[in-house]
Amino acid sequence: MDAILLQILNGLDKGGAYALIALGLTIIFGTLGVVNFAHGALFMLGAFCAVTIKTLLSAEKVTLDEENLTAWGSPSEIREPYVEAWFGDFGATLVDFSVPVSILAAIPVMLIIGIAMERGLIRFFYKRPHAEQILVTFGLAIVLQEIIKSFYGANPIPQPAPDVARGMIDFGAAIGLNAGNVVYPAWRLIYFLFSLIVIGGVFAFLQFTTFGMVVRAGMADRETVGLLGIDIDRRFTIVFGLAAVVAGLAGVMYTPILSPDYHMGMDFLVLSFVVVVVGGMGSLGGAVAAGFLLGILQSFASMNEVKNIFPGIDQIIIYLIAVVILLVRPRGLMGRKGVME
Repeated sequence: MDAILLQILNGLDKGGAYALIALGLTIIFGTLGVVNFAHGALFMLGAFCAVTIKTLLSAEKVTLDEENLTAWGSPSEIREPYVEAWFGDFGATLVDFSVPVSILAAIPVMLIIGIAMERGLIRFFYKRPHAEQILVTFGLAIVLQEIIKSFYGANPIPQPAPDVARGMIDFGAAIGLNAGNVVYPAWRLIYFLFSLIVIGGVFAFLQFTTFGMVVRAGMADRETVGLLGIDIDRRFTIVFGLAAVVAGLAGVMYTPILSPDYHMGMDFLVLSFVVVVVGGMGSLGGAVAAGFLLGILQSFASMNEVKNIFPGIDQIIIYLIAVVILLVRPRGLMGRKGVME
């Protein structure tokens, strides 16, 4: 029971990342009809927003201590981050909480990037075949990752979680099991809860706000909404920006789990597209459900007991499940008739 619970927890935090990226992909496809292969790059850009904020907050002020000399007789250096020198303990807290602080910077940055991407490139491919959309957005993703590589290098850049979230949580004791049997990294649980909050916020925005209701109506019948005098194109541009924000926030919060590098977006992109297809193209609920489902199944497949019986199963389990589901339900778990047909 303890091992099963631990694998479920592993699957939930990984599924949270899949679900967030797939949710943005589905929003873009549902509103604009665009298959966006650059969406994984948005996840990567969000991660490097966190890297940039950490670098800025950690910029050090160097002073020379004339009273303390080094072995070579030169004054020793005293290094202190500028924010600590300016703001004291509050500055130290900012440095420690650089990942959560990065969310504040990532929201406007990713919104601007998303809107610029839609206005500058994507809008010219609305009526083009999906194959052309895939080619141009995949090319854009390669360009973006090479830009990141040129600025930040090819090596992963570790991003520590705040001190208070670096420990382990005795999850077993919290739910009434034997203490110490199920301990889990605190930040992974935080990421799972964060993903639920973001997913809930997106669904609430689309379901309960006037803007969201118009967007959902436009997803169902774009021409009719346009005939009512509503500038649905402007709203869809904003939705593209919001989808970029969701992917960026997923990347920001994932940095303490996986050190950012320039190709991390591609690593998640393929899996996220499988998630979207399994959930059903255009289905927001299907994308979220499939993200968590496949995350949990992948976690169980990575158990040594399973890999001893089926070597390498953890690398292909998602694709096997996708094949089975699509054979039984060609539109995916919650796909709608007429989408991609």
